[in-house]
Amino acid sequence: MKNQYIDNLIALAIAEDIGDGDHTSLACIPPEAQGKMKLLIKETGILAGVAIAGQIFTAIDPLLQTDVRLQDGTAVEPGDVAFYVHGAVRSLLQAERIVLNVVQRMSGVATQTARCVQQLKGLKTRILDTRKTTPGMRILDKMAVKTGGGENHRMGLFDMILIKDNHIDFAGGIEKAIRKVHAYLASTGRTLPVEIEVRSLADIHTALRTGGVQRIMLDNFSIDDTREAVQLIAGRYETESSGGITLETLRDYALCGVDYISAGALTHHIKSLDMSLKACPGDEQPASPGTKTNP
Repeated sequence: MKNQYIDNLIALAIAEDIGDGDHTSLACIPPEAQGKMKLLIKETGILAGVAIAGQIFTAIDPLLQTDVRLQDGTAVEPGDVAFYVHGAVRSLLQAERIVLNVVQRMSGVATQTARCVQQLKGLKTRILDTRKTTPGMRILDKMAVKTGGGENHRMGLFDMILIKDNHIDFAGGIEKAIRKVHAYLASTGRTLPVEIEVRSLADIHTALRTGGVQRIMLDNFSIDDTREAVQLIAGRYETESSGGITLETLRDYALCGVDYISAGALTHHIKSLDMSLKACPGDEQPASPGTKTNP
């Protein structure tokens, strides 16, 4: 997967971890030493980041060979082996923590997302991520959300117009903000989807009267107000609920009929999935790809 954001992130991760050399490995491991490691799963969840791990190994040492056993999106359990990697031991040790940091976090995000998706089973509502991501890691967080069955909201400030509460207040109200957005798009020749955030049922009436948007975001609405809001907007624009929605209340909001629910918790409040990258005997025989067996 060729992406400049990912390439830059991997380069930064290598630079901050290795610096002017992995002196422990340089001291303890002869340069000719060859070995093999396995990514051992230690917690139930959804696997994500295997493809990125391969890019990290290649960036550190193009001669490292990765033997993938389980693909991204696989439901994993303790004892599963996601992949084997073999080559120069020094290179393996240099890659170990960087790979774990990425795969553990991405798997945590994917696992969290999958729990939300399960709550929405049978309903039309889709779960969205937000911009509440670790700086520099947004693309990996959003990839992990997709792996867990969710959908991506805008990548950043550049690929969508999202008129939020502060924009509205500074612009002088909903109607003025929407009109200014359309004047800007016309003057710059840009074509971007437009979403407006509303904070009350009265705001919805203003947004509907003004028009010119593709989606209306219901910010911190109660379940009862969300139900009424959807009835007001239905068939005219997409609807999105956001703010204060938990795993426990997710389905109740979805049952109101909203098209999307955005949740910063998918990437902001996550627990990395427990796993380790361990040395293994050279004669250990991997299972066939896709086979989930304890080593």
